[in-house]
Amino acid sequence: MPWKASSVMEERLRFMARLLDGEAMTDVCREFGVSRKTGYKIFDRYKEQGLAALSDRS
Repeated sequence: MPWKASSVMEERLRFMARLLDGEAMTDVCREFGVSRKTGYKIFDRYKEQGLAALSDRS
């Protein structure tokens, strides 16, 4: 089976979906290879701005 390419946006969306499903921040961050600080930053931006917050920023 070939590898599936995914964008940063898709990965962040998967990250958020798992958090919203009730998984622990620590476990999700560990699996995605990001720090908890970064995980909370993404989560807080999502709560404030919705899906637009998951796109790349300059």
